[in-house]
Amino acid sequence: MNEDWEERTAAAWDTFDDYGEADAADFRAVIDSLAAELPADSPLGPFERACAWDSTGHSDRAVPLYREALDRGLDGYRGRRARIQLSSSLRNIGRADEGVALLTPELVAPSDKLDDAVRACLALCLADLGREREGLALVIGALAPHLPRYQRSMANYARLLVEPEA
Repeated sequence: MNEDWEERTAAAWDTFDDYGEADAADFRAVIDSLAAELPADSPLGPFERACAWDSTGHSDRAVPLYREALDRGLDGYRGRRARIQLSSSLRNIGRADEGVALLTPELVAPSDKLDDAVRACLALCLADLGREREGLALVIGALAPHLPRYQRSMANYARLLVEPEA
């Protein structure tokens, strides 16, 4: 899409916190209007709509839109965001197992600034499935590089949470 559309969409999202809960439909209408400017087969339209539904507390409405965006070929940074957000929405509607299946491959995807979000969301899905130790290992492993000290110790502790005992 063109730079003007990107800027207007970013500006709309910058105003999200200005909308109260009672005004959620108004915010979604702004995003719907922007999405309507896109070509009919663009993956960006359903992605932006999914984000708006998700951000206003309707994970159930977001799930099919995230899937549509991915099915239409949403890739790169936005594609990864869609997979993270879709897995979170799936978890919110009681389908954490699908969230795990969706995010597990992201652990070996090319690294970017969403790596920690992948691990945090995957950890939540794992916790909902009774796999808290695996989730905790992911979170500690993601946190370790950001610590001013103890990085190696924390990375080892994270590994030991899930490593089979000898």
